[in-house]
Amino acid sequence: MSLPNYFASLGRYHVWATHTLLDANLKGLSDADWHRDCGLFFRSVHRTVNHLLVADNIWYARFAEGRSPRIPLDTELHAERAALCEALGAAVTRWSPWLETLAPERYDGELVYTRNNGEEVRIPFAPALGHVFNHATHHRGQLTAALTAMVQPGPEIDWVYLLQQEAKG
Repeated sequence: MSLPNYFASLGRYHVWATHTLLDANLKGLSDADWHRDCGLFFRSVHRTVNHLLVADNIWYARFAEGRSPRIPLDTELHAERAALCEALGAAVTRWSPWLETLAPERYDGELVYTRNNGEEVRIPFAPALGHVFNHATHHRGQLTAALTAMVQPGPEIDWVYLLQQEAKG
């Protein structure tokens, strides 16, 4: 599989897994469970979903817009659950159309950006892009673990399930 096709598949997975998690489980949590400290890196479901949105915004700006926003990774972008879920659901949909604009040789290039601490970073483009989707998968996994700990059904959001759905047509 070519890198453009591989990343197109990752982009579809990013949308599918995020929407599956938001729609199936997170919106139905009680307010107490939404905000309680579950022992996650960003403590609560609310703060973890906010972090997913912050990170998606930062990485999209770096890749697609050539900007390096300097914003703390624990910034609360939305205090209200519905607005936060809607914003994250919309944010993840930006990647696929942007990926379609990339020339295949771009994957062999570099990504240059500035970190929050002002340090300039130069890293290989394709692995950095892979990090965007891997990072989101990591935190979605934390959220499904939190749901399980709260005796909520965790959705099956492994990439292979999307691939199976796509293979069926």
